Amino acid sequence: MSYSTYNTLDIKILKSEIMLVNLNRPDKLNAVNQEMLTELTDLWARLKHDFSIRVVILRGSGEKGFCGGVDVKEALTEELMHVPSFYEYQSLLANLQLAMRNIPQPIISLVHGAAAGAGFSFAMAADIRIISPDARFSAFYINVGLGGADMGSSYFLPRLIGAGRAYEFLLTGRFMSADEAMSLGFASRCVERDKLLDTALELANEIVSKDPIAIRLTKEAINKNLDCASLEAALRMEDRNQVLMVMHNIDKGKDRPFA
Repeated sequence: MSYSTYNTLDIKILKSEIMLVNLNRPDKLNAVNQEMLTELTDLWARLKHDFSIRVVILRGSGEKGFCGGVDVKEALTEELMHVPSFYEYQSLLANLQLAMRNIPQPIISLVHGAAAGAGFSFAMAADIRIISPDARFSAFYINVGLGGADMGSSYFLPRLIGAGRAYEFLLTGRFMSADEAMSLGFASRCVERDKLLDTALELANEIVSKDPIAIRLTKEAINKNLDCASLEAALRMEDRNQVLMVMHNIDKGKDRPFA
């Protein structure tokens, strides 16, 4: 499956099973325009069925930062300034986060500099966040005349850092520093910028060394159980996955299915 036709995304396949996705509009702080929206939608749709890719690493090109949000000047055209058109556009933006959660590959986001608006949402929709000391995050929407809850922010942020602090960031639009991101458990690792990719590759290689079905079922279980109504529902998901894994290992001819 070829991923070489994109203009706003720079795709590289590392070590055959790891995909590096660069948001590639560095002169615009990798802001999301119509073309990037279309290309990201296509990328996540393809990856949902591309089992040759085991892990995705997502980062922003250039020195300025990860992603500065939506490119308002380019994205919000006159044609969009009507309710049906804008609703369709808003839905496409929202679906990016859902698609990121629905693909089987774990996504590791590497964040340096600013991750604001859509960039913040992309980082939250990833499964693992590795940041540099200059990383900073903002649900910037409320600062530009929109509601503070957009592109999954009101879903992801309370689950990642707790509702109490999430209210503060969503209501004020202020930036979360790298130190705050680490202390709140928003990010799992903070390393110097030149170590971001190496750190991600070390983690990605560890994930790739595991059974691909186990990784897929684990991502699915975590994301589904964030929304489940009860402990019983969570246990049923885990029970189903473990039965599938035992049968999978037996099918592979292992003498010890739990090994």
